[in-house]
Amino acid sequence: MSNIVVTSTGFRKFHAEINEGDNKDRRYDVTVPEELIRELKLTEDDLAKVVHQSFTFLLEREPTSSIMPQFSLDVISRYFPDYMETLRKRI
Repeated sequence: MSNIVVTSTGFRKFHAEINEGDNKDRRYDVTVPEELIRELKLTEDDLAKVVHQSFTFLLEREPTSSIMPQFSLDVISRYFPDYMETLRKRI
């Protein structure tokens, strides 16, 4: 099981670190786009949870090595069409 730690690094920007227990921490920089915030009716306080749930979603579908090191959350839907529907259920 992976441990996901999300920290804010600025306005709608986050750093996510994933530790899979094999001493290979993976680090990612993520942006939460305005469109996603508006569509899901999120507050600024919800954003870290959305990033965490997004990484949970990704890890259920691909290894950490396949996740881009830097991206905006809106690109996830390009690869996984069920992302938004799943995210709505989780938040």
